[in-house]
Amino acid sequence: MRLVSSAGDAIDLPPGHRFPSGKYPAITAALAREHPDLVAEAAQASWEDLGLVHDAAWLAAVRAGLDDASARRLGFPWSESLVTRARRSVGGTLAALAWALAEGAAGHMAGGTHHAFRDRGEGFCVFNDLAVAVAVARRDHGIRRIAIVDLDVHQGNGTAALLGADPEVFTLSLHGAHNYPFKKLASTLDVPLPDGCEDASYLRALDRALEQVAAQQPELLLYQAGVDALRGDRFGRLALTHAGLRARDARVYALGRRLGVPLVVTLGGGYHRDIDATVAAHVAVYLGLVVALG
Repeated sequence: MRLVSSAGDAIDLPPGHRFPSGKYPAITAALAREHPDLVAEAAQASWEDLGLVHDAAWLAAVRAGLDDASARRLGFPWSESLVTRARRSVGGTLAALAWALAEGAAGHMAGGTHHAFRDRGEGFCVFNDLAVAVAVARRDHGIRRIAIVDLDVHQGNGTAALLGADPEVFTLSLHGAHNYPFKKLASTLDVPLPDGCEDASYLRALDRALEQVAAQQPELLLYQAGVDALRGDRFGRLALTHAGLRARDARVYALGRRLGVPLVVTLGGGYHRDIDATVAAHVAVYLGLVVALG
């Protein structure tokens, strides 16, 4: 078991920017205190690996500097630090993939960048680490059947565009029906939830969806464990409690044990008005992973 960190790279953001970049070092510090022997630093993904998923023109634009329209769509101003951070966010997921294949499970304390498309970034996501992990698992490890369990409150539209039509990748998205992105794309299984959805209703929907994942008999599970379904999240609109999120995670971890397949966990979103609440929820994801599969 390893918990991979890419917290060392801060993005240059203007004052008051709504992206909570401070959560990443706080999450890593909390987990390093609990499990210092498990935390490893991520390397940057190679441009070759990124090119398995993303168009050469998009990679060139990211390297050279994004135009204003691309930066607005992404939600970040371009900087060298953004490029480094985006590459390390994918590299961390690839490192977690390697550890999971060797040891059964691993977590990356970033990643889950499911709004990135082949030719563009959106919604704070430059590159799609989940899709790159699928491509690397196939190229380097001969894995074919893969399931992505995306429980971020926002639908993974980039992942759906890249992988939704792939017959050997099962993409599940359990998300807020009326939340960003307002134009949803087709995952293998989309489960839209109403505003204000609470623990019990959410977990019933998740149980039904995970049975469909299990029926596909995947060889690898990738889990996007965003915590923006937490009640009070600025961009969430659902109403899960911390206990509900822990129960959600436990169901995914139980599925991994039941199937006996490697599990990779990525961070995803979390934008609570109280950043400590977001950090606590993210930390609980990885503490739960260590207890369940460590």
